[in-house]
Amino acid sequence: MTSRRKFIQLGALASLASFTKAWGKPAAKVSKPVVISTWNFGVGANVEAWKILSTDGRALDAVEAGARVPEGDPKESSVGLGGLPDRDGRVTLDSCIMDEFANCGAVACLEHIVHPVSVARKVMEKTPHVFLVGDGALKFALDQGFKKENLLTKQSEKAWKEWLKTAKYKPVANIENHDTIGIVALDTKQNLSGACTTSGMAYKMHGRVGDSPIIGAALFVDNEIGAATSTGVGEEVIRIVGSHLVVELMRQGNSPQQACELAVARIVKNQPQKSKEIQVGFLALSKNGEYGAFALQKGFTYAVYSNEVSNKIFEAKSFY
Repeated sequence: MTSRRKFIQLGALASLASFTKAWGKPAAKVSKPVVISTWNFGVGANVEAWKILSTDGRALDAVEAGARVPEGDPKESSVGLGGLPDRDGRVTLDSCIMDEFANCGAVACLEHIVHPVSVARKVMEKTPHVFLVGDGALKFALDQGFKKENLLTKQSEKAWKEWLKTAKYKPVANIENHDTIGIVALDTKQNLSGACTTSGMAYKMHGRVGDSPIIGAALFVDNEIGAATSTGVGEEVIRIVGSHLVVELMRQGNSPQQACELAVARIVKNQPQKSKEIQVGFLALSKNGEYGAFALQKGFTYAVYSNEVSNKIFEAKSFY
């Protein structure tokens, strides 16, 4: 007859085996390096990230370099310079970054700085804090040597003034609410990092902050498991702490694809009517280089760059 102690020991071993099977996967082949980014502008971001990853650089440096590409593009109206303003005509930027050691930094409602992702990294590396906002974030950026600039381009100003004629706030899915570049990468040392940056919803209320600068919502990195990022209507991502949820679902043994699908299903369950009218998408990358993506609506695209996939755009599967 098995003793109680022996029974407990056997149970513990079984649990450990199951746990290892769920997330350790030591025999799995690792595909590295790899970088994945949200939306079509992820292609340009991936190019810069790949320059670092392909030369054995660090994933953290790669995601920062990648995110800076759409941030600095005046023709891109949803990120950084040229971003569409809030309803008061002010361009406010949100961003966060996270490395393989769970170090992270973020800024929100930051004005006049082209590259908030780099300010977020400075917050991570130069302060005892994680999050700086508004005037405090701007002062910190200027103290760190960032240049103060006008972010409202003529094109964005024209669009804002046209919007003022009706002042209706109903962002169009895949047009006005693909307002984020989320980028996650796995380097040759098998370390993960991620970044997310945005100018936020077009014509939002001044002071509105979505999921993009919130660690756990728009971005989460766990170097034992994987990394995830999100895009779309940030309020719904915040409600489920979306990117953290995706990574935790991966920890439970789900693939990146399955984890993204389950997170989207959570939004549908919580907001069954609203979910039919908005867009939210998740993008995930595992420690082994496997990736997946899923969205509420059709039209969510993402870019992949690896040794096997040469910076191609894919359209994610969707719930609806």
